[in-house]
Amino acid sequence: MTESDVQQSAPRVRFPGISPRAYEHPADKGAMATLRAVPGVGDVLKTLNSLFNERAERLVAVASYVRVSETQFPVINRLHKESAEILDLPKLPKLYVARDPFPNAHTIGIDEPFIVLTSGLVEALDTEALRFIIGHEQGHVLSGHAVLLTLLSRLLQLQRSVAWVPMGVIGLRAVIAALYEWQRKSELSCDRAGLLVSQDPAAALRAHMYLAGATDLSQIDIPSFLEQAKEYEEVEDIRDSIIKLLAVEQKSHPFAVVRASQLQKWAASEEYRAILAGDYKRRDAQDDENPIKEDMAAAGKSYKESFTNSTDPLVKVLSDVGSALSGAADRVFSGFRGRGGSGGGDQPPSDEDSNGDNGSSK
Repeated sequence: MTESDVQQSAPRVRFPGISPRAYEHPADKGAMATLRAVPGVGDVLKTLNSLFNERAERLVAVASYVRVSETQFPVINRLHKESAEILDLPKLPKLYVARDPFPNAHTIGIDEPFIVLTSGLVEALDTEALRFIIGHEQGHVLSGHAVLLTLLSRLLQLQRSVAWVPMGVIGLRAVIAALYEWQRKSELSCDRAGLLVSQDPAAALRAHMYLAGATDLSQIDIPSFLEQAKEYEEVEDIRDSIIKLLAVEQKSHPFAVVRASQLQKWAASEEYRAILAGDYKRRDAQDDENPIKEDMAAAGKSYKESFTNSTDPLVKVLSDVGSALSGAADRVFSGFRGRGGSGGGDQPPSDEDSNGDNGSSK
């Protein structure tokens, strides 16, 4: 990767004032809407954060990692600046490269979020795939994910310190599991942000294939790789469904093949094309009367569609049981309304009703 690689890249569309709501996954958007709606939650999180001293983490980063700048990793620095300009970040976060053979990247910090790339990631990826990853991490910053990501990190530390208190562990585990579920959806959101930065679905796919284990892409067949996602999602044995649930319970990211499949579908969507054409939500727009209500409704719709369209046998069983219980409850309450309605203009029960036959339903 050289400076000329960056200079010769095609010009990209910029998104002035883009709101993170333009690209966020519905489930992620709903979680963030809930967080923003709770009065004082920011102060509570900052108090919790202060117990672990974010300032110390920034100091450790300065002491242990290489800070990206014009003189250190200049190519990565160029990618970082260009990505921030495309997403119109209010402030450029600091970026570090840490010595670690495991390919990874993360964003942490509430007061001053910063990004860390591992050397294993930098060495593995080509320029455009790395651009996608940097855009992904900047998506976390723009969405304000660093707040919940940092909270999850703090709670994991706290869980280890209270492991001797059984009830404390149970309560924390429930919160941590919920945060992990949110984080997996937030990663799908930021893959979209990364694609908006790179504007190259093939580069995003290369990044996901590298993360899955590819070393020489000439040895990888893309249709076969994407077929793995379909195979994973369409298991036929309920035992496999349970294994899947246990496998992701404490995973911070969706599996690489799933991420690749989800992002390629979004890259082919009308929503993505509309954003590229300049039709997207902006941070300063006031066109939504109730964005929180809208985001929560979208989250609910997303989960419902996921359940409805899933071919997973366990999801089908749960969906069928839920539908059966819902139908039974509706019939029960419908019967009560038919027999005992008052004040709503309901007619008195008929003789047939009195004899135990089915009452009228509405």
